[in-house]
Amino acid sequence: MRRLMLLLAATLVAGCQAPLPVADPQKAWVDFSTPFPNDRLLLAERLDKQRLRDGRFFEVTPGSHELIVRFDYELVGGGSMSMMGGPTTRVCYLTIHYDHFEAGQRYLLEGRSMALTPEARLFNAKREIVAEVSEYYCLI
Repeated sequence: MRRLMLLLAATLVAGCQAPLPVADPQKAWVDFSTPFPNDRLLLAERLDKQRLRDGRFFEVTPGSHELIVRFDYELVGGGSMSMMGGPTTRVCYLTIHYDHFEAGQRYLLEGRSMALTPEARLFNAKREIVAEVSEYYCLI
């Protein structure tokens, strides 16, 4: 039983470290960034209402798309502390609409937490903001 558990754990860790696929030049690629230390996780959840298997990026055809990401971050200080005295992790789902994805272009989706309000901005290759969160909901 112990060997089975070790094998399952090793498989899980190896799966998380799989290399990213090569970008398709016929599609746009969206990378993720969380610049603040209390921002824990930014993962792709859905593309045009379809659940994704790999949450590390989006690869989209040219044109209009709806991106939904999971964004986890810590609430620190003041009334946001849990009953046990530590920080609370907030889990949110953010929706971003962008109508002008271009083939072969790289975009950056940056998630950031501003107190109780999660934010995300989509940047083009020139580091210009091209879209922001249109709606969000949080579980915690």
